Amino acid sequence: MRKALRWLLSLVVLIGTMSAAGATAGAATAAEPTAGTDIKDRILAIPGMSLIEEKPYPGYRYFVLNFTQPVDHRHPNKGTFKQRITLLHKDTNRPTVFFTSGYNVSTTPRRSEPTAIIDGNQVSLEYRFFTPSRPDPANWSKLDIWQAASDQHRVFTALKKIYAKNWLTTGGSKGGMTATYFERFYPADMDGVVAYVAPNDVVNKEDSAYDRFFEQVGTKECRDKLNAVQREALVRRTPLEAKYRDAAATEGYTFKTIGSLDRAYEAVVLDYVWGFWQYSLLADCDSIPVAATATDQDIYDSVDAISGFSFYTDQGLETYTPYYYQAGTELGSPDIKQPHLKGLSRYGYQPPRNFVPRDIPMRFKPWVMKDVDTWVRHNAHHMMFVYGENDPWGGERFRLGKGARDSYVYTAPGANHGANVAGLVPDQKAAATAAILKWAGVAPAAVQDDPAKAKPLTRYDAKLDKRDIEREPALRP
Repeated sequence: MRKALRWLLSLVVLIGTMSAAGATAGAATAAEPTAGTDIKDRILAIPGMSLIEEKPYPGYRYFVLNFTQPVDHRHPNKGTFKQRITLLHKDTNRPTVFFTSGYNVSTTPRRSEPTAIIDGNQVSLEYRFFTPSRPDPANWSKLDIWQAASDQHRVFTALKKIYAKNWLTTGGSKGGMTATYFERFYPADMDGVVAYVAPNDVVNKEDSAYDRFFEQVGTKECRDKLNAVQREALVRRTPLEAKYRDAAATEGYTFKTIGSLDRAYEAVVLDYVWGFWQYSLLADCDSIPVAATATDQDIYDSVDAISGFSFYTDQGLETYTPYYYQAGTELGSPDIKQPHLKGLSRYGYQPPRNFVPRDIPMRFKPWVMKDVDTWVRHNAHHMMFVYGENDPWGGERFRLGKGARDSYVYTAPGANHGANVAGLVPDQKAAATAAILKWAGVAPAAVQDDPAKAKPLTRYDAKLDKRDIEREPALRP
């Protein structure tokens, strides 16, 4: 059911990693020669560490690993689970980047943008409760940002004995949030944080920042075009739901969690405008059909390509149960006014509770994000936040206060949810690159004297720096 257009629009940075597109610089350092104890043996000598597989990649060693973690870090004697990790090994004399997507970990060798900039090693961690890194039985009360940060802390503590140089933590979207929460709870671990497109929903019930975003993003022409298709999808609900019902029967989709096909249909339609700006560029507005003259199939195909009719089925939601659980207990979730849908929308933006099986209890804790926001404003040290100008998730973002030191917030012009340092204006790109090199302890003397000379220490690698293009639901970071 996933059409080719959906894949072309995808720029996800949650499950995949951020690329260092367009980076040019000197050749990467070669991987260290095998001498003494092999690096694999040193890693596997860590208590609780086990090998799933090793995959070859030129210039690196790449390991997929399991690491035994406590289900509850406050009570480590009350059960354990295996958490999946990958390690892109360059050299123990190079700095290391700790990458988190906030979701599943990719087991294909990938290099995040900071890893390419500093020519370092990369440790990537699967977020707890995303399968297969899920305790059995699953005590969902142990899925919170402190427990996840403690997972990261234990991995860092174990590997720091081998990788003794500087460490940075990074991630995009929910991964950027994860990197920020790690810094909040364990500020002594990392030498720097690079958080991409990280939402910051401080007050869950106050989302007017998103309304203001959608009133001014892009051009009026594009906004009106998108709104018209979204409205038309609800005007034509009956014939389009018939198409959805046929597709569900063909694919075996069910709707037990959300409650009905009608609820799922509207949830997909309401994601349409958000999903466009999250994953597409202003130029892509040319591909949107004109609602007044579009056929039912045109409307259906456009909504499917951007929002995806499979996402709110039981099968689509299952993978993201941990995310929706966290959104409904700590992270918060967006809600926006959509006056152009007045009289047509039956449910509005549905809460995360609707996307999590009812046998999993949920209770929202409004103080959690307030605590993180306050900490960042007053204590940020060596932290960088990068946002995209046209990304809806940047409507509620992290901001720095008077207590911040050597920390920055950048916005990439015209960029969406795939914003990165390479997309910043030249002077900011150089300044951000220089800061990353400095925090990692590898800034060349010329860069220390003049940050404007900062460039990544590796060349762009089309395979290693490739963005994974698997698409997720729009209304999740």
